[in-house]
Amino acid sequence: MVNNEHTKLELIQAQVSFIPEGWKLDKVGKALKIKNNFRKPISQEVRSTIQGNYPYYGPTKIQDYISDYEQDGIYALIGEDGDHFLKYSSMKQTQFISGKCTVNNHAHIIESSRTCDSEWFYIFFKHRNITNFLSRQGAGRFKLNKATLEKLPLLVPPIPEQRKIAKILGTWDKAISTTERLIDNSKQQKKALMQQLLTGAHTQRKRLLDDSGKPFEGEWEEIEVGDLGTIYSGGTPSTTNKAYWDGDIDWITPTDITKQDSVYIKSSVRKISSEGLKNSSAKLVPKGSLLVCTRATIGEMAITAHEMCTNQGFKNIIPNKKTNIEFLFYLLTYQKHKLVSKASGSTFLELSKSAFESMKFRVPVIDEQQKIASVLTNADREIEVLEQQLADLKHEKKALMQQLLTGKRRVKI
Repeated sequence: MVNNEHTKLELIQAQVSFIPEGWKLDKVGKALKIKNNFRKPISQEVRSTIQGNYPYYGPTKIQDYISDYEQDGIYALIGEDGDHFLKYSSMKQTQFISGKCTVNNHAHIIESSRTCDSEWFYIFFKHRNITNFLSRQGAGRFKLNKATLEKLPLLVPPIPEQRKIAKILGTWDKAISTTERLIDNSKQQKKALMQQLLTGAHTQRKRLLDDSGKPFEGEWEEIEVGDLGTIYSGGTPSTTNKAYWDGDIDWITPTDITKQDSVYIKSSVRKISSEGLKNSSAKLVPKGSLLVCTRATIGEMAITAHEMCTNQGFKNIIPNKKTNIEFLFYLLTYQKHKLVSKASGSTFLELSKSAFESMKFRVPVIDEQQKIASVLTNADREIEVLEQQLADLKHEKKALMQQLLTGKRRVKI
């Protein structure tokens, strides 16, 4: 229901279409207390001499811990300047703090009033686009001065409703942080597994059980990369011939690899035609080949999910019958530093085909390769499931916030 005391322009500025019954549209300066007199700038040089247990807050995070404090209470903070205003959708632009601390002069301090909690301010503006209210400080930086902060519009529900919404969203935040911790733990466990299963030192290596239930035995054989399969370089069709770039063949570049976390790569940004393939040094590599970046982002790699080709920034391995491609992916990923150490060049580093093919790695028999690959693949799948759960939680919370913070969905008190 639209409150007649507010104009359409005010509603547009507040980014709301209506004011819910019992709520009001207010300004930050009237709804809350701005306590910037509590701020205290302390240089890094001085902070280094007074290290302690009390947090020292900057515009977006804790910047240090010091031995004294200026505030002792519950506040919301919003940065005064910085690039976080441009990243509001993915980066929090507010903080919610409590207890003994000090805030520097690059964050505004917001205190609760009788009608509005500082936690409501924290939630309401956490990911809200306020760039239209800000002044510029160069091409990529904005400033939120106190006068502008006071004029920022916000919807203010009754205090009990504010607190109920905060409690609901806090539950989602706990689920998100729990899932993030599980992901971190799973990644650490995978890292430990790779160290145990792929280390070159026999005395440190953990051996898995074979199909008969006995640990694998025997030394790993030192093998050149060129003996693990067939190695192909990539290529680029002429960019002036449009007919070469209107096809459906995935043409992988290092950027396609670095922007994904998955072991397998399924698609590319750019695609070429069969004519483009014929008129370049690129070759089709089959499903289950290993694409290894050997230029610029050396050591980044992925396994092909289907037939595709690459540019010249890769050396592509089509495995032979003695090589499990997933094992090879994990082995070369674990020993990426070796690939980098063999690269050379003045303008940019590159690992040549001959240098790559002649590199030697210790490799077990195919059965042990498959067992190791299975363990590490399962670890990756666990991480992928958790990351999908995290993405779902964040998406669902964002949708819920859009409903709760505008009053389109009301909570029961």
